[in-house]
Parts: sequence; structure tokens; C-alpha cells
Amino acid sequence: MSYQSILVSEHDGIKTILLNRPTRRNALTPEMLDELIAALEKAATGSCRVVMLTGAGDAFCAGLDLVHLQGIVTESPAEHIADAERVARLFRVLYELPKPTIAVVHGAAIAGGTGLATICDFTLAAPGVKFGFTEVKIGFVPALVSAFLALQVGEKEARDLLLSGRFFSSEEAERMGLVTSIFHPEELAEQANLLAQRLKANSPQAMAATKRLMAKQNQAWLDTAIAYSMTANAEARTMQDFEEGIAAFLEKRRPVWGR
Repeated sequence: MSYQSILVSEHDGIKTILLNRPTRRNALTPEMLDELIAALEKAATGSCRVVMLTGAGDAFCAGLDLVHLQGIVTESPAEHIADAERVARLFRVLYELPKPTIAVVHGAAIAGGTGLATICDFTLAAPGVKFGFTEVKIGFVPALVSAFLALQVGEKEARDLLLSGRFFSSEEAERMGLVTSIFHPEELAEQANLLAQRLKANSPQAMAATKRLMAKQNQAWLDTAIAYSMTANAEARTMQDFEEGIAAFLEKRRPVWGR
């Protein structure tokens, strides 16, 4: 597959997937989501031992591209479901990948970008990285990421992050368990490589079996949660507040919410 919005490389058993839309702060489009799914699925069956996910430019990932979101309001119900299924598939493939995954995060990881960064097995971040599940600020529902977040931090913490839509730093994310370790920016790549080398020294079969075991323990709950989440995601795209939120964001004004 020829990739247009990501760069994929492999060296010494480490496959690196680079989000490569720096002028858009690596914001996610349907095409980029498809490419990430394809790259991860190829990594799952390939010879690599570790998968590393990072972003080009001054941000890790700004979430879904709001220019794309603006056009969503005119999509059909079937298109809404297809979009929701695409995001769900990406998160599920990343979560269940048999190889250990490392997110290397700098700048900002917002909304779906926070999901990408924190669903990885290990999340290494620079100090002061800005995270946030900001969907409610634009009239959207952080549906698909909510299932994984609740598993990671518990329902009370998840409600705080999802309902407030507030930003939080890498330091707070580390305290919550969403970030594994914090390193200065100039050390981030080196520390990620050191971690990858330590993982490579482990049994690949044992690590795959461990990941499979942990995924199976949560499978029934995730199946139900993701099914509800896909419906909620698709329905949220038809809400009046969603249309208003996107318009207000692009017009740089305060939204006027319905009731």
C-alpha cells in the first residue's frame, strides 16, 4: 500500500509509524485512519518486534481534522456509521496488536490524538505536553475513546476528563497512568529506542500471549462498549449542537448551544 499521510519505516526490528501531516498538526482524516489501520495490521503479521508511533512537526496529533468534520453534517446515516466503524477499528487494532507499541508524544495530543497516544502499551511524553478529550467543547461526543479511557483510569476520572473537556499536562497524565514516563524532548527518541531494545530482548511469543490474555479479559466488556459507542458517535454527528460547535470553532466565535 502506498501511504500519503503517514511514513512507515523499519530498522533493527522496530517499525516506526510517523503521522506526517505537520501543516495540519497531524490531524486525522478518513484516509489517514485507513492508512494507520493498514500499517498496524501489516505490523501485526510482519517480522517487526516493536511498533513505535510518533508525529512529524510540532505536534503528535490534533485529533480529527475539523475541516473534514465540517463536511460530516451533510453525510448520510450510512456514512456516519462507516466513519464511526473506522475509528473503532483503528483503536481496536492498536489495543489488540500482538507486538508491543510505544507512543512517542511531543507538542500536543488532542481528542482522538490523546486516544492514539494512550491506547499504546507505553506512552513516553515530553514535559508539558498538552492532552485533552475536547470533543464536548465543539458539540461532539468522545464516544469511542471513552471505553478505553474508562479501563485505564476508572469511571470517575474518565467522567472528569470527558465531561469537562479540559486540557491536562503530561505530568498529570503520568499521575493518572495514561503516560508511562516523561523525558526531556532531546532525550525522548533515545529513551523510546532504549525501551524498544529492552522489549526486543523479551520473548515475542510470551509478549504476544500476554497481550492476547489481557485483551481477552476485557473483550466482552469492550465489545459491548464499542457497539454502544459507535451508535453514539454516529448519532452525535446529527446533533444541532455538533453543527453549531464546528461552525463556531471555524468562525472563531463562542458557540450558541441548543437545549
